Amino acid sequence: MSKQVDIFVGRRKNATARVYLTPIGEGKPVDVIINGRSFEQYFPNEIQRDDVQRPLKATNTLGSYSINANVVGGGTTGQAGAVRLGVARALVSINEEFRPLLRKEDLLTRDPRMVERKKYGQPKARKRFQFSKR
Repeated sequence: MSKQVDIFVGRRKNATARVYLTPIGEGKPVDVIINGRSFEQYFPNEIQRDDVQRPLKATNTLGSYSINANVVGGGTTGQAGAVRLGVARALVSINEEFRPLLRKEDLLTRDPRMVERKKYGQPKARKRFQFSKR
């Protein structure tokens, strides 16, 4: 019999993360694997690593779960935010008592900010071509 594993989805900007959270036993190392690469290798930036671990720190479960995530789209910042949301949703499904803690840290809300589209007649979304009076 195979063990049922739930998939939790997190999104930010154009990034989508599918997160698998598994509890680890005594003496086993904590694995954080993203797209088949180690956590430190995939997110070399300290800020992005902290962002991914925020839900675990908020619930005092850092070191209790192994994280396996598949991330597609976007850049590294968006991907870190997507993994963070997926981990937070997974923790709530494991233990409903985590919901108020994660809600207080604003970790269960999807960030709605997206890149503004480029308008015609302009070089970028808001930037204008140089105005010449004469």
